[in-house]
Amino acid sequence: MTDEFKKSAANLRKAVPLMIKNHVAATPANYALWYTYVDKTMPELNMELDRVLENYETCPPAVHKQLYNNYVASKAETSLEELKTNVEVLLGELTSSMNDTISDTSSFSDMVDKSFSKLEKVEDNSLSIEEVMSVIRQLVAESREIRHSTKFLNSQLTNASEEISRLKSQLAEVQKDALFDGLSKLYNRRAFDSDLNALIESNQNMSLVMLDIDHFKAFNDNYGHLFGDTVIKGIARRLQQSCRDGICAYRFGGEEFALIVPNKSLRIARQYADTLRRMIEKLHVTDKRSGTQVQSVTASFGVAEYEIGDTLETLINKADKQLYEAKQLGRNRVMPV
Repeated sequence: MTDEFKKSAANLRKAVPLMIKNHVAATPANYALWYTYVDKTMPELNMELDRVLENYETCPPAVHKQLYNNYVASKAETSLEELKTNVEVLLGELTSSMNDTISDTSSFSDMVDKSFSKLEKVEDNSLSIEEVMSVIRQLVAESREIRHSTKFLNSQLTNASEEISRLKSQLAEVQKDALFDGLSKLYNRRAFDSDLNALIESNQNMSLVMLDIDHFKAFNDNYGHLFGDTVIKGIARRLQQSCRDGICAYRFGGEEFALIVPNKSLRIARQYADTLRRMIEKLHVTDKRSGTQVQSVTASFGVAEYEIGDTLETLINKADKQLYEAKQLGRNRVMPV
């Protein structure tokens, strides 16, 4: 126990300064992640976190939360209200079953004691054969009852185990929904705002790329909303495939996406955006209703570089302004030139 205490104290002395250095909020989940990091018990976690720190010089909240969920968090967590309700129901059912079984077991025990007391009289020849058989028949009947009761409890425990497994799966989805957009599978707007704010607060060098699917309303009008969803998913896959060197992709809302490009100048981020533009230009999407292959999927891009004094709103507005300019100049282009 003393060795464990010394180890915990040593990890604490390592983890807290690292959290302060990397602008990480002192929450239990964050501390658990950094404790595991300095403990070096999960090499995969250390490798991923090292890559994040190399690219960002900090750890964006959404990335931090995903690392925590992947490596540290118990899969038995879920939204508190839902978990509380479901666990209360489970405990109520189990408590009732256990109380019934305990009561039955106690009654059975009392009956066994009385039966053996009666059987002991056989030695004194004070019980007839018929009376002995009556005691034995009662024992058999009562044993069947207690077996049925314990069998029911075992069934209840099995059902509870299955329900807990279901809750675990449900938790994974709840945690995932908190970070990811359901349709595109990219980080969602909440994650974007959280990450961008954290990077701005730490004055992190970065550029922001905003992109919007060209003529998206026409796709929905001409081919239906399911086709529009397919376009969004196709572009999201292209964006995800392009995420390297710490770049993170987000669904900003509707047909608009955003990418945070760490430690890259406006010029480099613009080149990256133009590569993405050409990748999307090659995207072919098939309308499943008619079998028609649509080859006119394009997107317009706006790029802005973070400057000291920028807020989340001003940085987004700078990129949005460039995106609007790209739309005005004919779409399927990156601005600034």
